[in-house]
Amino acid sequence: MPRTCTVCTHPDRAAIDAALVAGEPNRRIAARHAVTEQALRRHQMADHIPARMAKAQEAAEVAQADDLLWDVRTLRSKAYSLLLQAEAAGDIRTALAGVREARGCLELLAKLLGELDDRPQLNVLVAPEWITLRAALLEALRPYPDARAAVSGRLVALEGGHAGH
Repeated sequence: MPRTCTVCTHPDRAAIDAALVAGEPNRRIAARHAVTEQALRRHQMADHIPARMAKAQEAAEVAQADDLLWDVRTLRSKAYSLLLQAEAAGDIRTALAGVREARGCLELLAKLLGELDDRPQLNVLVAPEWITLRAALLEALRPYPDARAAVSGRLVALEGGHAGH
């Protein structure tokens, strides 16, 4: 006979499920509701958390992201408005500050929308380790001219395909 899930039959099940969906640590939930961490893990692994609860959490996260985008767009509009006021008043110093703020708002908005990625880029094709490896590979294939030509041709094609990226 299968074991009854102690979390499913717990009087605080709704609160426990909400804490699990919110990502609260199992140790804290277990202590607060007098259940074991193992019972919480079994409850999660058995997929006993109602799907609607997980979807509600996802919807809340999406709504929060939408709020953040709205806030950034509002800041951008405010920065533009102040910039235009400073320009109209002939206050160049304040107008330049407004330009900087507007640029910052645009940059943040682009990052949030995934249109700007300022993470460092690494081109392995110019890395000394790749150049050494490529030379060693082609040297090892020197006794096998057909294989060397095939590998060399494929490397040139791959490197050429990435040169523009």
